[in-house]
Amino acid sequence: MPLLVRDSELSRRETVSANNEGIANSFTSRKTKTVSETAACNDVPVLRRAAMDYLARREHSFYELMQKLKKKFPNTEAELLREVADALRAQNLQSDERFAESFVRYRISRGFAYLHIKADLSARQVSETLIDKYLAPDEAHWQQAADQLVVKKLGDSEQMSFGSKQHLKISRFLQSRGFLPLQIRRALEKHLD
Repeated sequence: MPLLVRDSELSRRETVSANNEGIANSFTSRKTKTVSETAACNDVPVLRRAAMDYLARREHSFYELMQKLKKKFPNTEAELLREVADALRAQNLQSDERFAESFVRYRISRGFAYLHIKADLSARQVSETLIDKYLAPDEAHWQQAADQLVVKKLGDSEQMSFGSKQHLKISRFLQSRGFLPLQIRRALEKHLD
């Protein structure tokens, strides 16, 4: 009798093992199917849907959208991808202007300043006229933002000496955030001994 138990136990183990292999194989085939589907596509509705999926998540610059489509469909002709993106732009579903406006608003809310935001927009190939429309270097809110960041970084110690380790650290931090040298100097002057 114990032999039968062992046989049934072995057959149960084999069944479980086979089921696990089947699951693993179906997962592997699903994964390779996705890769092969995205390798090359000349179907405009599929390309349009992929582009719309990107745009549904957030605004994208034209350049960003093209880069993402090229990455997702590497074997698709660049002209076909461009036609799809141009059609979305013509229907006002993709707009560099909307992208620039929302990007500037978001980056300002995260504590970044003029130089950093301008470099980010330029890297995304947004035109200089759009950058200048939504971003100005001499706005008063940049100075207020720099002042707030200095107060936040100083914490309990309200004053510091010029050239101290803390002074240099905060200065570098403000530079990395994209503040202009004059804005950094003004923000730090208020807290010097």
